[in-house]
Amino acid sequence: MSIPHPVTRRLVLRCLASPPVSASPRAAVAAAAAAAAAAAAPSTCRSFHNTVPLSVRRRPRFKSVRAEEMGLTSPEKIDEWSKKNFPEYSPEEKEILQERYTPEQIAALEAGEASINPHDLTIQGRLRIDQYRMPYIEDFSTIQPIIDKRPKTKPPPDPNAKFMTEEEFTEDLMEWARKFFPEHGKDAKTLRDFVWDEYKDKPEEEWPEQARKKADKAYHAYLENSGNEIKLDLETLGPSDVDVLDYITNRSVLKGKTASSGNSALAPALMNAVPGVAGLYKTVVDPADEGLDDEGQYKDIKRITNMSVREIMTIKTKLVVRRWVSNQTRLGKIGRTQLFYIAGNGDGWLGIGSAKSTEPSVAHLKAKMLAIKNMRPIPRYENRTTFGNVEAKVSGTIVKLSARPPGFGLRVPERIFEMCRMAGIKDLACKIPRSRNPMNTIMAAYQALVNQPDPEEIAIGRGKKLVDVRKVYYGGAVH
Repeated sequence: MSIPHPVTRRLVLRCLASPPVSASPRAAVAAAAAAAAAAAAPSTCRSFHNTVPLSVRRRPRFKSVRAEEMGLTSPEKIDEWSKKNFPEYSPEEKEILQERYTPEQIAALEAGEASINPHDLTIQGRLRIDQYRMPYIEDFSTIQPIIDKRPKTKPPPDPNAKFMTEEEFTEDLMEWARKFFPEHGKDAKTLRDFVWDEYKDKPEEEWPEQARKKADKAYHAYLENSGNEIKLDLETLGPSDVDVLDYITNRSVLKGKTASSGNSALAPALMNAVPGVAGLYKTVVDPADEGLDDEGQYKDIKRITNMSVREIMTIKTKLVVRRWVSNQTRLGKIGRTQLFYIAGNGDGWLGIGSAKSTEPSVAHLKAKMLAIKNMRPIPRYENRTTFGNVEAKVSGTIVKLSARPPGFGLRVPERIFEMCRMAGIKDLACKIPRSRNPMNTIMAAYQALVNQPDPEEIAIGRGKKLVDVRKVYYGGAVH
């Protein structure tokens, strides 16, 4: 044991050292007596830090409240305390709730209240100690001006509000004046009463100029005659200066303002069709899918390939390459998953697809859809092998495919083996003399299979007729 600090070393040696052996009998007797006294006394544990040990129970931070102090000494008092502190909704409160909430929401509130027993809240109620608790104790029944935000007393502005026209402003003024002259304002006329009959049901903007001028002239004459004929005591019946000032300052000149309180916690809803986003997240279920694609994952591939969802699901797919890549940005390395899929129907069609994404599930779906989208026909001799020897090169990878007789099998690497199974090739040999990079191997093999020399095209180009002599001379028994 090595202890570098000298003070610590002396302390350890003092605690662990045995008593020295004394040569005199008196010293031996004294040492024996000291050892017996030490054995009889309780052993002390020396700690290697300067913290004072606590031999008593730590005092709690909060003082416990006894049930006797709360008056909860009998079941009757517990029920009385529960009814006082956790009362049920009164009929007046239920009427207020019916004005603000729908019947379904009220039923949900009643179900929630019924699921909580006030007796349990009284006996087992505890303050929250989780990390999402409020920093103060509050039941949120009242608004505290110091802590809470100021409630909104004015309604939110109406997005469809517009300034009132002259006719609308006149009607609004007369409606305000009827409060002070209730009997006089009943028979008052407006500008619409003096326009021609064929335009009374149309808005003011659609009135012709001639009809509008005549209506204005007749309406002003009506107002002058009414002012001369009717003499009212404005000091007793008319509005006061305070009422006029309130009308000028607080009366809105906009039309279409809502009458809501403005205390709603809900944000205003978006428009029905948001430009640039319309139709991207709302999927319409196609009845032709037979319930196989309710989420709309195959919508784009159906449009491109003109295939049904059931036909797309019958296509076989296989994951052949998986690797993790990262992009160095100013925020750090962003890791993504890259996947390579192959797809085929087992009867001469083959496709490959590659996709990257930070979410592996998204990369899987994108790579599958790209593989199905990129499917191409693969020429096959006798539906089992290639037409002769083909070769393709991608970067430093060279793939050489050779046709083989029936029964030879697939003697190729594992990834090309899966590609041959997807394309329906049964006899094939392969050589890869150089690099064996997985992705380059798949791409080179796919190019070699797609770009095979077709004997029919060669014969047509040369003006010759191509005949398989084995099928002619051996009665078609080529196997």
